[in-house]
Amino acid sequence: MLDFVRTVGWRSVDNVYGLGGIASFGSRLVFETLAPPYRLRRVIDEIYNTGVLSLAIVCASGTAVGLVLGLQGYNTLVRFGAERSMGAVVGLSLVRELGPVLTALLVTGRAGSAVAAEIGAKVATEQLDGLRMMAVDPIDFVTQPKAFALFASMPLLSALFIVSGLFGGYLVGVGLLGIDGGTYVSSLENNIDFRNDVLGSILKSAVFGALVGLIATWRGYTAAPNSAGVSRATTGAVVQASVATLMFDYAITALWGVGV
Repeated sequence: MLDFVRTVGWRSVDNVYGLGGIASFGSRLVFETLAPPYRLRRVIDEIYNTGVLSLAIVCASGTAVGLVLGLQGYNTLVRFGAERSMGAVVGLSLVRELGPVLTALLVTGRAGSAVAAEIGAKVATEQLDGLRMMAVDPIDFVTQPKAFALFASMPLLSALFIVSGLFGGYLVGVGLLGIDGGTYVSSLENNIDFRNDVLGSILKSAVFGALVGLIATWRGYTAAPNSAGVSRATTGAVVQASVATLMFDYAITALWGVGV
């Protein structure tokens, strides 16, 4: 019994210590983002690595999701004679939920894991210690551009995912199932509200980008200086960022729904 209580107490203290550490790390990232010098070239390079190189998988996945939503939505709506509302079903599903969430999960698996592994490798090879010896802050020089790139890229990638999904739904609904193209587009336009739907989608994607950037850089920065530590950091970054994305998705959905 005493061993159980000791284990629970130790894990509780360790979790609180970890939350404090990531909060302190996040505040440092915000400070380094706002304070000069602004490393614009490094930020642009990281946006290319995390954003541009993710375009193919995001657009392909968005189109595939739109195709599936079109088929499933039509099969459901036709039972109630409401197939004219297919554009609204596909659009609302993508804009409100699937676009931001699936984009965040895809970027976490492709870019977030790479960020954690790269920073962890720098820790294992003592490159960050070398920067400190040269009076260069590794948080400012290494982690901040990567975290900001993930934050800035996520809303844009989410928008591309949504557009690709709407295109996929249009292909299925209009090209395959014979729904009138004007009906599909008008249903989409009449049921998507900018304030309630589009702004909520942008807010979600921005929050998810900040979460993925913070967790990926934190896990890499605190990785154990060996190959096993880098592996654990990479896996932990993907798992924790994915779980945090789903939890914050519920919180934002609940609060945004109450607020509007």
